[in-house]
Amino acid sequence: VQLQASGGGLVEAGGSLRLSCAASGRIFSSYTRGWFRQAPGKERELVAAIGSNTYYTDSVKGRFTISRDASKMTVWLEMNSLKPEDTAVYYCAAKSGTYGVSPGLQFDHWGQGTQVTVSS
Repeated sequence: VQLQASGGGLVEAGGSLRLSCAASGRIFSSYTRGWFRQAPGKERELVAAIGSNTYYTDSVKGRFTISRDASKMTVWLEMNSLKPEDTAVYYCAAKSGTYGVSPGLQFDHWGQGTQVTVSS
């Protein structure tokens, strides 16, 4: 499966962005989908994911929302009240099957990153 992420950009603190991740290619009946980010000098972290549950890392709870369309082929990450510390390259990911999401879940498929920059 191929994943195509889009929607990154430059925004002022307090602003909003919506990231999209479209899946194509070999299609499985169900996927667990996630968004990761990696800031310069930091490890990649799971930001949000949706499988049999919905997961958010603590720093984005109440500000970010992950959702997907009925076909489950497109996933969005709505990001509100953005902060400079949200600046990172954001990656979408997918795992064939429906899993309970936790930070240790390993994903099988990755999209290219999209840069999100939040200015103060």
